[in-house]
Amino acid sequence: MDPFRVFLALGPVAMYMLLLGAINLSRRPLLVSGSRDAAALAVAVSGLIVVGPLKLLFPFETAVVYGSYFWLLLLALYVLCVLLWLLMLRPRLVVYNVTADKLRPILAEAVDRLGAEVRWAGNSLSLPALGVQLYIDGFAPLRCVSLVSAGGSQNHAGWRRLEAALESVLARTQLVRNPRGFGLIGLGLLLVLIVVLVVAQNPESVVQSLADVAQGLLRMVGLPLEQ
Repeated sequence: MDPFRVFLALGPVAMYMLLLGAINLSRRPLLVSGSRDAAALAVAVSGLIVVGPLKLLFPFETAVVYGSYFWLLLLALYVLCVLLWLLMLRPRLVVYNVTADKLRPILAEAVDRLGAEVRWAGNSLSLPALGVQLYIDGFAPLRCVSLVSAGGSQNHAGWRRLEAALESVLARTQLVRNPRGFGLIGLGLLLVLIVVLVVAQNPESVVQSLADVAQGLLRMVGLPLEQ
């Protein structure tokens, strides 16, 4: 088992699990845009994608020819794919550490602050004056709720106004901690332990791999290497 690949694959996932656990153990909801949420998830699974599916796209001869550049090529391809994905995403807001039932009155208060015409239909909400149509999609186990755009015509400026109003209301909201946060932190610590145990068997290999990648990056940007 290559320690560098284990470090690359499980390290970001462990940090993501610890972050989710800390968010769920907080008493305040956290509002993020859909693009930021997607970017965080992309960083979390980046190592798994690079050492797995992306590596299969490159023949073995590529690693031999390009050496340390090989991992940089994989990372560059992954970053370009993620950027394309983020640009194609429809507007969305994600609220962590809150349930859909708790968020609905909070959302109603935020919409009232905007002073715009409101149309409710079940879990769907339309703000014609702002050009915003959305529906509420909750994920109960992690107490996470997404406000997902509904319909092709969306006004990004209207979404930003809605985000600002909702963030203002959430700043005054306190909720009960989610006990599942302890499980997420436990899983993150377990992954950290696995990475530490594997890397401890051959730390020189990981250091050398990181140094090779760093040297390749310096060559690509044209910076001089330290002798």
